Amino acid sequence: MASIMLTAMPFAGHVRPVRAVAAELVRRGHDVRVYTGRPYAGQVEAAGARAVPWQRAPDLDERDLAATFPRMRERKGFRQVLVNLQDLFLGTAPAQAADLQAAYEAEPWDLLAGDPMALGTRFAAERLGCRWVTVSPVAVWPPGRGIPPTGLGLTPARGAAGRARDAVLGAVSGVGTRLLTREYQRTRRAVGLAPDGETFASMWFSPRLVVAAGSPALDYPRDDLPPHIRFVGDLTDDGEPAAAAALPAWWDDVLRAQVPVVHVTQGTANVDPRDLILPALAALADEDVLVVVGTGHRTAPLPGPLPPNARVASMVPYPALLPRTAVMITNGGYGGVLQALRHDVPLVVAGGDLDKPEIAARVGWHGAGVDLRTGTPRPAAVAAAYRRVAGDPAYRAAAARLGADLRARGGARTAADLLEAHLS
Repeated sequence: MASIMLTAMPFAGHVRPVRAVAAELVRRGHDVRVYTGRPYAGQVEAAGARAVPWQRAPDLDERDLAATFPRMRERKGFRQVLVNLQDLFLGTAPAQAADLQAAYEAEPWDLLAGDPMALGTRFAAERLGCRWVTVSPVAVWPPGRGIPPTGLGLTPARGAAGRARDAVLGAVSGVGTRLLTREYQRTRRAVGLAPDGETFASMWFSPRLVVAAGSPALDYPRDDLPPHIRFVGDLTDDGEPAAAAALPAWWDDVLRAQVPVVHVTQGTANVDPRDLILPALAALADEDVLVVVGTGHRTAPLPGPLPPNARVASMVPYPALLPRTAVMITNGGYGGVLQALRHDVPLVVAGGDLDKPEIAARVGWHGAGVDLRTGTPRPAAVAAAYRRVAGDPAYRAAAARLGADLRARGGARTAADLLEAHLS
């Protein structure tokens, strides 16, 4: 039995995959702790692991980050990305490192396995000199040959004009990443670490092992992926049948549906329904479909009357829903996209900010769905994209190809195998 500390940023899309890995390690007899925010302590303990709540690091509400980080108020797009990285991920890293160091001094571990966005993991590992690897619930798509600059939602260039485009945009985006790299080096000094040679692309990840959700098949073609990055498919713990109590009262409508079921989701952090949920409801109101909306962490009811063909719940268990889903309309959250593809479900993706434009671009490039190229689409655009995806079986076939690859990678079981191998 080994003692393993996992870390996860306190967001549903990060905690759930890390919790799945923790549960698998617990089943194998290891002593597992998970360092994350207090709101997720109960979910960690339900998986059989021990929760280590944030102490010096501030607890936050992922539905209202501006309450803890005021500079995020009313910001979207690139500005949100920049402030997220500066205030949330880099800004909380020193406190995370202090929490982890205190936890290690109280009870040492054999392996630290961290969420890359919990950057305090890296700082704590270096200060302690302990064994450290990355378990990434977010997309790991490092820059490389023939890959367009990350963050712009671009597909691979074609011809001399496309390569020139990438060169110009790469130079422009490099200015921003250099600023963040300097911020990273300043943060290192703040926790008593010497400067290192890491860049914005590499500073989040262990140089020894990166256990990554997803698959190279979802990335653009490349032959330069570092060998220590190991993709393991969909890191979720939804393999068990959904409990009846977790199903909404209207679930029989899904079971009896004689029309296609369309799932609409904005994930768990983006709770403004005007971005995607309301446009999608308007787009599908006159379609012969049953629309199942998941509002995530949103607690207020959706404004206005619902169309007769719509059903709404905060959460709908994906093991029950996705096998019955014809098309998913999503804001491009990585975990939700992976789960849809694992169930061979094609997508309409409205990826607005953070990593979502990159996810949307890859889904579209691989033919597994339509990239709307905005996070706030108009109803007409959603309707047209839905009809394209629903009417052309090539989209479901492409989703099924990606789904077969994701299923073959083993998920949490393969992740646990890799972590155990790193212990020896």
